[in-house]
Amino acid sequence: MCWAGRMMLGTFSILLVFIHTAAACEFGPFPYRATGIVCRMTKPAALLLNQETAQVIQAAFRNAKFPNITGERSMRLLGRVSYGLSDIQVNDLSIERSEVELKEDDAIHISIRNVSALFKGTLTYGYAGAWFLQLFHSVDFEIESSIDLQLNIDLTCQKEQVAPDASDCYLAFHKLTLHLQGDKEPGWLKQLFTDFISFTLKLVLKREVCKEINAVAQTLTNFILNLAANFVQDKDIIVDISLASDPVIKASYIESHHKGLVLYKNNSSMLSDSVFSPSLLTESRMLYFWLSEHSLSSLAAAAFLDGRLVLNLRGEKLQELFEMEDTEVQRKAVQMIFQGTSYNDSVAKMWSLTQPQISLQPEGTVVRSLVAVEVSTLPTGEEEPLVALYMEKEIMVTIQATYAEKKLILQPVDSSVEIKVFKCRADPSGEDLSIRSFLQNMILVAGIPEVTSSIGSALTSLMNSKRLDLFDIINPEIITRKGYVIVQLDFGFPSHLLLNFVEKSL
Repeated sequence: MCWAGRMMLGTFSILLVFIHTAAACEFGPFPYRATGIVCRMTKPAALLLNQETAQVIQAAFRNAKFPNITGERSMRLLGRVSYGLSDIQVNDLSIERSEVELKEDDAIHISIRNVSALFKGTLTYGYAGAWFLQLFHSVDFEIESSIDLQLNIDLTCQKEQVAPDASDCYLAFHKLTLHLQGDKEPGWLKQLFTDFISFTLKLVLKREVCKEINAVAQTLTNFILNLAANFVQDKDIIVDISLASDPVIKASYIESHHKGLVLYKNNSSMLSDSVFSPSLLTESRMLYFWLSEHSLSSLAAAAFLDGRLVLNLRGEKLQELFEMEDTEVQRKAVQMIFQGTSYNDSVAKMWSLTQPQISLQPEGTVVRSLVAVEVSTLPTGEEEPLVALYMEKEIMVTIQATYAEKKLILQPVDSSVEIKVFKCRADPSGEDLSIRSFLQNMILVAGIPEVTSSIGSALTSLMNSKRLDLFDIINPEIITRKGYVIVQLDFGFPSHLLLNFVEKSL
């Protein structure tokens, strides 16, 4: 239930995934009706993620490819003066602070204050004097700078996906000081070239740094969209997270709406009666995911059609199931079913015969399904296993879900079992009701908890294979209501993931 959790990668990535302007996308007059998944990020989360912006900006500065800067000017007495700055690199970059502001129904404004950077390179200059005097020099230079950076991230929707535009980028220079060979050159030469190159240098820095930041935004967005798409896809089962309606930008939160349709082998059911309303979510936690009953039911249906709702137990697990209690009835049942065959030579297979029906209620997630259980044994001397027990049972179980210590825990809180078909090799007539009574009690007390625990472990492994376990998820709550579930949490950000990705991509 935490598919959208993989969207938590950095200020740019989170913000770019969660909002867009709808100029390029058309939605119907009642877009919420097609909403299966909703993501809401509140202002505290945006402020926390903004702390990572500094690393992105630093990477953009470091990786900007500054072109050689050339210029020429006629000077009285000196004649024509030409110059060129080459091999420009950034050193000793630091950022004093970064601020983010959510402009309601507008865009995301990120202000980077006092970016101190030392630019180094080589200055080559020459001039032909009025008396045919020619001088050519090449000296190392350093430029001390102090810059404010303002980003206004404008986002558009293209093909129901986010397309960011960070070209609305401004650099304000508080300081731009040129040093030639550690100030050993004459003062008039330093002043001459400072005047010559300052204006051109400012233009070049703005163009290249802003271009690099825009490229980072584009790269991060593509990375996050691909990552999110991979997170909600496992083999032939895919969750459609394309946008279902215009997102909302408020001063206190950002909210995006996604279709949440489940695609299985190119087949999908339509959702036109979603119960989502913005009032269902609050603003007390950092991150919210709202999931419709339709999305969860569709996932269960796809898992059934893909043959995933199968569980095999053998050895110690099988022994624990059949020896949950030490009574005469239990010992008799085990003897009749297994007839001396060891648990290691036996297997219990459980599978769903019908598509599970999912109903979300305040008490939890109610699951109804017709389930088959088959116990096979391999007696000594036999080459093929024999079916010792087969039964079909109609199960209804209410499950409460929690997420703790990076594990999804499914806990059955209420359940009922009705046996529909019962066949036992040791009791062909079915007259021994004690076996049936024991098995029904075993299913309720041990079987259903074992199945839900196995499903929880399988889902945890699946989510961790998508690297969810790398994120610090704090005090998550999974709250079910009639027709929907809300996952709400705070989080800590694994900053090394974003930085490593940016460094490798540039």
